[in-house]
Amino acid sequence: MSLAWREVTDGLSFPEGPIALQDGSVIVVEIERGCLTRISPSGEKRLVAQLGGGPNGAAIGPDGQCYVCNNGGFEWHREADGYLRIVGRASDYRTGRIERVDLDTGAVTLLYDSCDGVALKGPNDIVFDRSGGFWFTDMGKTYGRQMDRGAVYYARLDGSLIKEAIFPILTPNGVALSPDDKTLYVSETETSRLWSFEIVGEGEVVKLSWPSPNGGRLLHGLPGYQRFDSMAVEACGNICVGTLVRGGISVISPAGELVEFHDGPELFCTNICFGGIGMRTAFVTLSGTGRLMAVDWPRPGQPLHDPLTARP
Repeated sequence: MSLAWREVTDGLSFPEGPIALQDGSVIVVEIERGCLTRISPSGEKRLVAQLGGGPNGAAIGPDGQCYVCNNGGFEWHREADGYLRIVGRASDYRTGRIERVDLDTGAVTLLYDSCDGVALKGPNDIVFDRSGGFWFTDMGKTYGRQMDRGAVYYARLDGSLIKEAIFPILTPNGVALSPDDKTLYVSETETSRLWSFEIVGEGEVVKLSWPSPNGGRLLHGLPGYQRFDSMAVEACGNICVGTLVRGGISVISPAGELVEFHDGPELFCTNICFGGIGMRTAFVTLSGTGRLMAVDWPRPGQPLHDPLTARP
């Protein structure tokens, strides 16, 4: 199936974490620039907040504020043709963190930078559940000959609780919930594997025994050299995962079948969210070339648990 990709705007500095709002605008992070940006339906860009470090994933909470996974920063390399890519941990990196952004004033508040005395390394993606708490991935950091093992956390937005739900897990990136909030999905970048976990309590999942390396059930794994990024869920339960190197969106059923693949305009199709009339528009970030794209999607997306994002 061939889809028509429309450019909403360009000139972004490694955009990710799209959030489609009810007024038709889309909020994205610009990781290289260290900021949160709001894009109008006509493509005009407005700075929402300057965070520094590496704002990576973002979501609106039930309080209407924006919660950001900040990975602490990367080093960058720009190719001769202008293509931007990540080449390691920033020289001024200190720690990863979860931050709250007031969308009206741009004020930034630190919410979490550690869990049980262990510093967050590289928070990447975030999703809120219907109770108002949120799950987030920590991809870790790669530096020199070393690479941190990743984790998945659960936290409350009032700062009263953060717990490690899954550890270890290799380069966890995207995180999403099934429409009934009973299943947690986590994608691994370097293995191009999608894992599922049954949720049994606040920040608690069922852990399968060995040989599962992380307690999850392997839902799907891609062949060859492909890499998974972030994801969004359709109303029917399909999981749509940004797929790097091949460049596009993999659509995987809750049963683990590859339903379809949609080729994108570049190899760094990183993040996807749903909005528009009937939740039938997919907004996709093309990070290497700094663009936000819109695509008429074959099926409606699943609404998120907050007061500001798009609804059918």
